[in-house]
Amino acid sequence: MAEHPDSALVRRGYEAFGKGDMDSLASLMTADCAYHCPGSNQISGHFKGRDNVLGLFAKVFELSGGSFRADLQGVFPDGRGHVMAVHKWYAERGDRGIEMRGGLFFTMVGGKITDVDECVEDIDETDAFWGTAD
Repeated sequence: MAEHPDSALVRRGYEAFGKGDMDSLASLMTADCAYHCPGSNQISGHFKGRDNVLGLFAKVFELSGGSFRADLQGVFPDGRGHVMAVHKWYAERGDRGIEMRGGLFFTMVGGKITDVDECVEDIDETDAFWGTAD
């Protein structure tokens, strides 16, 4: 059975992110793509526009010293332009490490990512790990 095109798009996004290939990742998003990050920490918030979303990813890599990774565990399309992806993410920051399950809820239009809502297993732990802006 062939993979749904929306699922394949999300898999390509995770692969590009994992390689640090922001050009390929950018090509999968609309120019006005939005990303919503939960919590009350220095990477929380609503990021509107492809450049701002890529800036968020750059900050995640910067804060984690390049250690951040997300291991994709499942991709579930609804056939109507939405995909839920679940993963386990890992990062180190200073003398602290974190390992947590999470998910991304994608909206796609015309074969491009237009909106991403992030969910994490433990918002309080995520806030403690990323901390507040310096």
